[in-house]
Parts: sequence; C-alpha cells; structure tokens
Amino acid sequence: MPDSAQLFLDSLWPIVRGGLMGTIPLALASFAIGLVLALVVALMRLSNNWFVSWVARAYISVIRGTPLLVQLFVIFYGLPSLGILIDPWPSAIVAFSLNVGGYAAEVIRAAILSVPKGQWEAGYTIGMSHAQSLRRLILPQAARVSVPPLSNTFISLVKDTSLASMILVTELFKESQKIAAFTQEFMLLYLQAALVYWVFCLVLSMAQSALETRLDRYVAH
Repeated sequence: MPDSAQLFLDSLWPIVRGGLMGTIPLALASFAIGLVLALVVALMRLSNNWFVSWVARAYISVIRGTPLLVQLFVIFYGLPSLGILIDPWPSAIVAFSLNVGGYAAEVIRAAILSVPKGQWEAGYTIGMSHAQSLRRLILPQAARVSVPPLSNTFISLVKDTSLASMILVTELFKESQKIAAFTQEFMLLYLQAALVYWVFCLVLSMAQSALETRLDRYVAH
C-alpha cells in the first residue's frame, strides 16, 4: 500500500476521535449555553424598556461586528492581563457561547415577531399573563420557525470550532495539525480534516432535514 494511503488510514481514527471527543462536545456545550443566552437577549431586544433593549442591541452589535477569532483571543490571551485566567476549554466555550448568543438572538427575535399578534390576544382572553402566553403559546410556535436557521447556526459552529486549536484546545483540526507536523504531509492531513468536517456536517444536515419534516407535521398548511 502506498505510504500516503497508509498514512490516511492510520490517521483517520485519531482525527475522527478528535471530532467526537473534542469538536462535537465543544459545539454542543457552546450551542446549548448560547441558545439560553440568545433567548434572554432576544427578549431584552423586545423589551419596552429602552435601556434593556439598548444593552441587547449593543451586545449583538459587538458580537456580530467582531471576528470570532478575535473574541477567542480576547478571552484566552487578553483577560489574563486583567488577572482573569481561564483554561483553554472554558475559554472556547465562553467565546463560542457568546458568539452563538449574538447571532441566534436575532433569529429568535424574528421568530417571536413572526407569531401572529392574535396569539397573544388569545392567551390574554383565557386569563394567561404575558409570561404565561409567551411560554405556552408564543415560544413553542417560534421554536418551529427558528429550527432551520438555528440548525444552520449549529452546523456553522461545528466548523468554527476549528479556531479553538489556536488557543490550545485539542479537537479535530488540532489532531490533524499534530499529525501533519510529525509527518510533514500537510496537504494530505488538512484535506483529510476537511473531509471529516464535511461528513460531520452532512450528517447534521440530514438530522436537520428530519427534524424539520417532523415539526412540519404540526404546522397547519
């Protein structure tokens, strides 16, 4: 077997393992935290209190207006100058969660606004408070609308986790970098990493389609 083919086979599992043990858990944890943050920020944006709404707008503007890599560096390399030391993994989770929160907040806000105002009125009519109407009527409907864009956000996050290698987090791309540095087969190993990312994202896209199909059953046409 040619050396390149053997190297491809030998390095495949370490890279896939890096994805399963590093990339996917990092993406899941960051996305879960980011979604909670996004919901809070979205509700702040919709608040009638101008200061609360302004804070949410400022946060979204900063997150969407600065590169993710810079955000990672500020948290991991910048905060220590202020006496705040955070390990690589928590730093990555904080940065990715904040980034997801900034982007997903607008998705959730738009989904909430897409629910007809009559749904609010229906909730009030049967004696629900604003919070109860939001929780029981509005958010479930908004969730169905937001699934496609939020799924795309998660898939993008899986790819963006490759930036975590820049702050010493061992994940899929970091594993390929280690092997490439040892073997000097940079093209082969980086293409292999790209292939694994593509397969991961393909599987996630299939899961997204299945979820959308399932949710579509509950939507009136």
